Amino acid sequence: MTSTASPSSTNQQVRPRPAGASPEHDGGTVVATGKVRLPPVVWLLGGIAFIMGTSEFVVSGLLPQISNTLGVTVSSAGMLITAFAVGMMIGAPVMSIATQRLPRRLTLVAALLVFAGGHVVSALSSDMGLALVGRVLAALGNGTFWAVGAVVATAAAGPAASTRATGVMVGGITLANIVGVPLGTAAGQLGGWQAPFWMLAAFAVAAAVVVARRVPADTTPADSSLRAETAALKHPRLWLVYLATALIQAGIMGAYSYVAPLLTDRAGLATAVVPLAMLGFGVGALAGTTVGGRLGDRRPYTTLIPATAVTAVILGAITLWATDSVLAVVLVVLLGAAGFACNPIVVGEVVHIAGAGRSLPMALATSAFQIGIATGSWIGGIAMTSRLGLQGPSLVGFAFALTALLPLGLLAASHRKAAASRS
Repeated sequence: MTSTASPSSTNQQVRPRPAGASPEHDGGTVVATGKVRLPPVVWLLGGIAFIMGTSEFVVSGLLPQISNTLGVTVSSAGMLITAFAVGMMIGAPVMSIATQRLPRRLTLVAALLVFAGGHVVSALSSDMGLALVGRVLAALGNGTFWAVGAVVATAAAGPAASTRATGVMVGGITLANIVGVPLGTAAGQLGGWQAPFWMLAAFAVAAAVVVARRVPADTTPADSSLRAETAALKHPRLWLVYLATALIQAGIMGAYSYVAPLLTDRAGLATAVVPLAMLGFGVGALAGTTVGGRLGDRRPYTTLIPATAVTAVILGAITLWATDSVLAVVLVVLLGAAGFACNPIVVGEVVHIAGAGRSLPMALATSAFQIGIATGSWIGGIAMTSRLGLQGPSLVGFAFALTALLPLGLLAASHRKAAASRS
């Protein structure tokens, strides 16, 4: 893919770096000085990420309505969430390979149309099987968007602002939790659970039209073959980033998946207050994403390691002291801020290690996020039903976050060694 960045999209010249080479940031040399202005395409892709994020999480608030309409139990309706996660986990790398030779703009448009089609199928379904098919289709579109969209955004932003660009996209998902999911849930309660599905389908079609008109045309470069994509996966540091990503997400979601019973049954909050606490988590997550995106370009590991360590400390505090209602809410908000500060940085590191324009490594990063979310939620649920009770999910999260410091430490040491060898 030819970069969509142009001299006018940045305020200074940036020295090119070979694909796979260690970035010259953190621990000394900064990639570029001054503030880099993000091009409009990055904000467009962040808006689409808002649509995608709303789709992924809105089902959680509509499970009772879906179960009544489709004639299944609430737990069975929850399979719509699992199907979406599995579709993202498997579909992102598969679709990345399948669309390898397609122009990026065409791939983004196709991903949005598949995403819209999946929502139409789910909205028209009268049985669980067809609804699951629709969710898998939507997940395939979502996974394809992230595999290609992140590449387009970071290429447009340039190496001096690639982490900020991913921060904008991750921020779209965070904003979806704050605004999109509550509004979608309200729409589903007022107009039937299909209402937000129809709305998301319409937004996706509209976004496809905007992408077709606003994203610059490009072609796949000669070295962006399947061989080149798989060759980028040979870097050991890349797999350490994937491992750290999954562990961090498992830590956050291991606890947050069960935040409602934590706040009501353990901290003694009224059920009506829980959405406000979740809103606080979303606001904290948005702040963390913004700060992580800005600091991560310059000093990724001196930002990422402390943020992960603070996440572990917060999860430990939740385990020990979340019986006080005020303290519990404060800790939940801080968990969003510290945990989500890590997300744009790990995605940015995938770009720095694999090289710009590599969609398969980005697709696997998406899979790593989904693996972490699924694993953390699953093991956290097991812990909650054990003798640990409501302390179990946060304790599981603490263990995952603490373990994430190991691959991060290895990555930081490798980075320092590479920097020393260049000096």
